[in-house]
Amino acid sequence: MDPPRLPYPWGAPHPKSETATVPLSSHSRRRRQLKVEYDDDEDFKPMKVEHWQPPDWKKQLEYIREMRSSRDAPVDKMGAEKCYDSEAPAHARRFQVLVSLMLSSQTRDQVTAAAMLKLRAHGCTAESLLATDDETLGKLIYPVGFWRTKVKYLKQTSAILQKELEGDIPDSVEGLVRLPGVGPKMAHLAMDIAWDQVSGIGVDTHVHRISNRLGWLKTPTKNPEGTRKALEEWLPRELWSEINWLLVGFGQQVCLPVNPLCSVCLNQHSCPSAFKNSPTKRPKAGSPQSPSPTSAFKTKTEVEQDSAVKDERTKTEPLFTPVSPTTQRKQAKRKVKMS
Repeated sequence: MDPPRLPYPWGAPHPKSETATVPLSSHSRRRRQLKVEYDDDEDFKPMKVEHWQPPDWKKQLEYIREMRSSRDAPVDKMGAEKCYDSEAPAHARRFQVLVSLMLSSQTRDQVTAAAMLKLRAHGCTAESLLATDDETLGKLIYPVGFWRTKVKYLKQTSAILQKELEGDIPDSVEGLVRLPGVGPKMAHLAMDIAWDQVSGIGVDTHVHRISNRLGWLKTPTKNPEGTRKALEEWLPRELWSEINWLLVGFGQQVCLPVNPLCSVCLNQHSCPSAFKNSPTKRPKAGSPQSPSPTSAFKTKTEVEQDSAVKDERTKTEPLFTPVSPTTQRKQAKRKVKMS
């Protein structure tokens, strides 16, 4: 005879059913909280989590602002902010901003600006571009980079905007990036220029290159989109709009893709990439790409002051002409004879 079964101290098991596999509720799984001894300790302070920032970025930014103070780079005169017709209706101006950004990809600002002038003379609206045949449109935008592909993108984008927004452009990054030929960089710049809204940093090849050279990224990035995300993690939002045109112009004039002019850069002592990509020999004095370190970024007032000082010296100081020893002896003999 089998011995009697002892009752389960925690109760009899339930037979298997469809509900047996249902997980326990969060309440029944909640564990008893143990009090930590230092919870009430007045001397205990929670650890602060500090966001990473490049060590010298503020000083480097001020130097870049100083080097860009004249605002005479191609982007300052022919960038997307300068390519639209200021007299056109608001929706047409916004459309022209988007078109100029689409054309600017892999294209110098000078070429983009020239193409936009021809487009504006032809009629740069979604409706007019749709009415233009591909061959004519290609001639208007040539020689921008990948002009054949851009003709296709312009026609497709114009058709979408004409149908959905009566020729205007979307007022969100999400709406812009779904248009053919429009990427994140163009979308953020369009939001800033066309809608006056800062949605993100517009990162092109210049911003991507310079950010990596300066060490402004926690880890090096391989593409502009990665650079944008890395910069937005630490760069104050109030600088997002300014940083694009600052670095683009700086990249066009000083921090060149090949042979950057580190010898005239004010950040040459703090930039971790200084002179690593520069020419071994400095260009000859007077070369358009070799301004002297002391005068490369002088303001107009400083130059005028220097000129005034030189003029004053010329008036007051006698000119000194070197005299050879032989001439000196002859002059001495003449004085003796005359005396």
